[in-house]
Amino acid sequence: MLNAEFPPRPSWAEIDLAALEHNLRQAEQFCSPQQRVLAVVKADAYGHGAVPVTRCLVAAGVTDFAVATLEEALELRRAGIDQRLLVLGGCYPGQEGAFIDYSLTPVLLDADAALRLSAEAGRRQARLSVHLKVDSGMGRVGFLLEQLADFLPRLKTLPGLRIEGVMSHLACADEPESAVTAGQQERFRAVLQLLVAAGIAPREIHLSNSAGLVGWNFPEATLVRPGIMLYGGLPAAAFADRLELKPVLHLRSCISQLRALPQGSGVSYGHHFQTQRDSLVAVLPIGYADGYNRLFSNCGQAILRGRMVPVIGRVCMDWIMLDVTDLPGVAVGDCATLLGSADGLCISGDDWAEQLDTISYEIYCRIGQRVPRRYQQESR
Repeated sequence: MLNAEFPPRPSWAEIDLAALEHNLRQAEQFCSPQQRVLAVVKADAYGHGAVPVTRCLVAAGVTDFAVATLEEALELRRAGIDQRLLVLGGCYPGQEGAFIDYSLTPVLLDADAALRLSAEAGRRQARLSVHLKVDSGMGRVGFLLEQLADFLPRLKTLPGLRIEGVMSHLACADEPESAVTAGQQERFRAVLQLLVAAGIAPREIHLSNSAGLVGWNFPEATLVRPGIMLYGGLPAAAFADRLELKPVLHLRSCISQLRALPQGSGVSYGHHFQTQRDSLVAVLPIGYADGYNRLFSNCGQAILRGRMVPVIGRVCMDWIMLDVTDLPGVAVGDCATLLGSADGLCISGDDWAEQLDTISYEIYCRIGQRVPRRYQQESR
């Protein structure tokens, strides 16, 4: 392990907590008075750092958080975060005791989990709050309507469980013209009626992710689940005119070497780039092991000294190269921005996603753990 006294290589992800709070306020604008934000901080807060992000959101007034796994929830608890934590991925066999010990709320995905959790709670003379997950059309996990109808009589009798919430997840909310979302809303309403008829009245009801919150109205909900929009990613391009989001993560790296290469020189593996003139090449200590995708070879860009400059040659595991021939005054140590904003310019997660034919969720989650996160409270 490296001594903490040694300075790290000059590549990092800068996390703008003021921008995070700004995006939270954007999400809250779409909430009705009876609705609260259930902030999604799974996958290390989409690569932004779960503990500092959650602490920032707590300070901004958020009381409810969602993670994917027990391990993610325990990280927050051990960091002293005592707000309500919902574990979206449910409870796997053998984990039941931890949910009780750490006051965590599992999402109930099937009958087996319900029986296991109730039995463990009974052994401990406890009662565990759960949120019931219904598959209203996602086709992934949760109770189908018919399964729930069959299981409800048994579920009502389980002494170790308290049905605190009911939830579902939207499959096509980022497609405003799709009829799927309206159909899911109606099926979810049928579930709510089924629960009422069975004498179950969950305190919390939630359906909407970021796209659902911005694009669709579901007044029955008490919670909304923004995720990607908190981190500055558009839930769909169609919502760009309805949101003023700020990038939260800025991926930066400093020039390690400058190389003067003559015309006809090959650059990086395979020599898929050859200089067409005498060129000045900047080398940055960052690569695909850090989340800078290899598909940016010969087509990526960086912001440097107020200009966009091209990435040349194959992206390596630990290095990338920029053509800075036309950039006056460039020097070793200059900071380049690969993702995020600098000098009035921006390369957004949505820009990367479009170029790579993916989504901004994946972009942020793939920024590697060896890239240190630096947190700042005030936007530039």
